Amino acid sequence: MFIKQAFDQFLELEYERVDQKTVKVSLPVKSMYRNSLGVVHGGIISSLADVAMCNTIEPNENNQQKVVTVDLNVSFLKGGKGDLLVAHAQVVKEGRTLTHTECQVFNDQKEMVAKASAVLFNVEGT
Repeated sequence: MFIKQAFDQFLELEYERVDQKTVKVSLPVKSMYRNSLGVVHGGIISSLADVAMCNTIEPNENNQQKVVTVDLNVSFLKGGKGDLLVAHAQVVKEGRTLTHTECQVFNDQKEMVAKASAVLFNVEGT
């Protein structure tokens, strides 16, 4: 099961659970996502990575997310070109209140365009 939100539907994200703590999220690239240089805007790539990392933690029984991002770091390695971006996200360490995650974002040529890490806060533990 994955978190379903209007923003994710707007981006037309597709989800795949690889294992219990790893997900793959695909983003079909639209022309409106490209900046004036013709590459995908960094904010779109950051959003893709953030959504992927938050979905490493399955939602609760009401399909609501159990975590929110408290720290997000994205490093851009290459311009996001092509028709598809794919984020591979995994849990690095899960604690009682904080979860550390990592993500790699690839283009449709399987070239890494960004890497990210996030610390997620468990809102259900509060």
